[in-house]
Amino acid sequence: MKTFIKEERLCSRKYLDLLFKNGSSFLLYPFRVSYLFVEDKQVYPVQVVINVPKKRYKHAVDRNLLKRRIREAYRLQKQEGLYDHLPQSKGLLLLSLQFVGKQKYEFPFIEKKLSAVLKKLLSSIDNDQHT
Repeated sequence: MKTFIKEERLCSRKYLDLLFKNGSSFLLYPFRVSYLFVEDKQVYPVQVVINVPKKRYKHAVDRNLLKRRIREAYRLQKQEGLYDHLPQSKGLLLLSLQFVGKQKYEFPFIEKKLSAVLKKLLSSIDNDQHT
C-alpha cells in the first residue's frame, strides 16, 4: 500500500482551519508538525498537507522539489511508521507537515528526519491519550 492518492491529501478548507486553530504542534527540524483528530470515518486514517513556504523559497521549482521529496518519504514510511501504530478509535488524523529548513536537503536526509517526525508524532498522540 505504498501509494499516495487524493483521499489521503488534506484539501478541505474546513479541516485546514480546524487543524491550525485547534491542533497540537511540535517542531522537529526541519519540520513543524501540526495534528488533530476529528470524528470522521474515512477509508484512510490520515489526511496530510505538505507545505513549503514561499517566503523562504522564492522559486516554485525549489518548493516543488522539496514537496516531492517530502511526499515520497511520507509515501514510503506511512504504513509501517504511522498507520500500523495509530489508535483505531480516535477517528481521522489531520496532519500538516511544514518544511521550515533553510536549505534544500537531499532525499536521504528528509527521509531520516520524517521517520523521526512520525515517531515523535506517535509518542505525542500517546501522551495526549494518557492526559
